[in-house]
Amino acid sequence: MTRDILLWEETLFKDRDIFELDHLPEQFAHRESQMNGLKFCVRPAMQGARPVNALCLGPPGTGKTTAIIKLFQEIERHSGKVVPTYVNCQMDYTRYSIFYQIYKKLFGHAPPSSGISFKRIFEKVMKNAAERGVVMLVALDDFNYLFHEKEVDHVLYSLLRAHETCPGARVGVIAILSEPSLRYIFDPRVASVFQAEEITFPLYNKEEIGDILSRRSQLGFYPGVISSEILDMVVELTDNAGDLRVGIDLLRRSGLSAERRASRTISIEDVEKSFERSRLIHLTYALKSLKADELAVLRLAAKSETTQAGELFVEFNRITGAGYTRFHEILNKLDAIRLIDTDFSGGGSRGRSRTIRIRYDPREMISRIDG
Repeated sequence: MTRDILLWEETLFKDRDIFELDHLPEQFAHRESQMNGLKFCVRPAMQGARPVNALCLGPPGTGKTTAIIKLFQEIERHSGKVVPTYVNCQMDYTRYSIFYQIYKKLFGHAPPSSGISFKRIFEKVMKNAAERGVVMLVALDDFNYLFHEKEVDHVLYSLLRAHETCPGARVGVIAILSEPSLRYIFDPRVASVFQAEEITFPLYNKEEIGDILSRRSQLGFYPGVISSEILDMVVELTDNAGDLRVGIDLLRRSGLSAERRASRTISIEDVEKSFERSRLIHLTYALKSLKADELAVLRLAAKSETTQAGELFVEFNRITGAGYTRFHEILNKLDAIRLIDTDFSGGGSRGRSRTIRIRYDPREMISRIDG
């Protein structure tokens, strides 16, 4: 009887890190074509020239971030003349904060904390890069977080036209967007220099999902923890969700659920119960990046499902005391990161009324905001 029960000091996990969403797999399968496309764009930089800009497109959970990190690791192993900087735009979504990260990468430490201006950071970065003869390669992950207030135009203009004010500066950009296509219209001065090579990351098919999740299970669980039938169930749910991250998180949660029952094996019930949390992993991660007033707008929008911007602002102002300018910024950001849709109509006291619709089930949204 004891053999079927997990003792308190025992665990089902051989390596828990395997099931973390930011885990970098040693073997990056089923993305050879995309990696070759990225290497084509980077090749000129390895020879001291400006790289080809790239735009990585595809739904969440299709390997875009992993591909960039793998590429950057390879660059740093083989070249001292290319300085790759990865920026998560969920966390750093202003021109200043992005150049702050580039400065840290280039110099190995943060810039002075005593209110150094953007102009000064920009000049020091570009002058140092030019003097050292290095090529700057900047990856902007979750690129859409820069779309609100057209911050993306300021960022790309500063990066890609740096050579005009600092001769010898060579910079390339890899933009990563979790959408099938780029809908943003750049400032003409930016569009003329960005001209990115598009690299598409399609959804993994069912066989690829099965291969990846099977590999993770073998590395992350002890033998016998998950049966082939249960793994097939996880693969099926992941394929239906269209996001590999759902499957990785589902394996982790199911393992924890089995441990909670002191069971040595994962059951159908463990998977079914865990799927309720795992299936909206994208929403969960998007909400983590939002500030309190942004969550307040989202919660108000979820409570009414569909509403006019003016009505929403009245409630937002009553709760937070913030003005319409901040409210407008928040709407643009939530629309840019695909949590809401905003459409203009001909009604409204100013001639155009903005209709706000959330993109998820309102109860799910409120549950995760409040949870």
